[in-house]
Amino acid sequence: MSESQPVLAVVIPAYRAESKIEKVVSNIPETVGIIVVVDDCSPDQTVNIVEAINKKDLRVHLIRHNKNTGVGTATLDGYYEAVKLGAEVIIKMDSDDQMDPLYIPQLIQPILDCEADYTKGNRFLHAVELKSMPRVRKLGNVGLSFLAKLASGHWHIFDPTNGFTAIHRDLVPLLDTRYIHARYFFETSMLMELRLVRAVVKDVFIPAKYADEESFLSIVDSLLRFPVLLLRGFLHRWRVEYFLRDFTPVSLFFIAGLPAVIFGLVFGLVHWVISVKTQTPATTGTVMVATLPFIIGMQLLLQSLVMDIQGTPDKPIHHQMGKIDNRSSE
Repeated sequence: MSESQPVLAVVIPAYRAESKIEKVVSNIPETVGIIVVVDDCSPDQTVNIVEAINKKDLRVHLIRHNKNTGVGTATLDGYYEAVKLGAEVIIKMDSDDQMDPLYIPQLIQPILDCEADYTKGNRFLHAVELKSMPRVRKLGNVGLSFLAKLASGHWHIFDPTNGFTAIHRDLVPLLDTRYIHARYFFETSMLMELRLVRAVVKDVFIPAKYADEESFLSIVDSLLRFPVLLLRGFLHRWRVEYFLRDFTPVSLFFIAGLPAVIFGLVFGLVHWVISVKTQTPATTGTVMVATLPFIIGMQLLLQSLVMDIQGTPDKPIHHQMGKIDNRSSE
């Protein structure tokens, strides 16, 4: 990163944003040199409003999609455009005016201090802030946060669906966009991909701001879609991190522990059904054959999780890449 003030960009994926996009853009501080609005084929007047804003604010750049692609694809397109325009740190904000740009300095500071590659808002640090969050969002975030920790490998983060984020430009070319969800699962899938590139992710406290907007975190998404996507992301991450790229004690504990747990559960369930049907108690040996593999397997799986937690990235890669670039230029 340069010694002078870094070039900041804000990316705003916009869909049906005609009522609030002007206010969102106008509230972005002058310290932000680039504003990229990505119109995701809005059927309203969003494009016209942004074009009118551009005549007054030359920081604004408009990207238009010919079809609706989702917030994830729109954000990634905004990232690429911001990098092309020379941005060093890229902030992502939504177009619904629920993210206060006054918190941009706090959000980007860990990146500027080389403490993180990617930062995200966290609304859960204080109890008083929890009270202002709608109950559906609160319950959904609490449950999904644990599953997101397991799937992403970023065990210290919370509030995984928070879309107020910042990323260093050096991370953008490293992202494998095939595994980043195009729509509602975008933020969480980003965390999974960031673990695979060994990026450091840090939470930044940003109070919740809710007005009259509708919740996009539905109960169906929370209970059905998200767990399935999280399980798929977890399996993909462990396959790549612990079997394709490397083979560690985590790999060994996992492949030894999982079959043992499955065997103990299946064997125990089968003999429990037989015992119920025949009204004959299972023998001590049968019980031991079911419980011992299960207990040992659970211990191995828990140990693999402990080592996964210990392996959470703690050295920002953009800082390391900067050192490499500096050495190569000498």
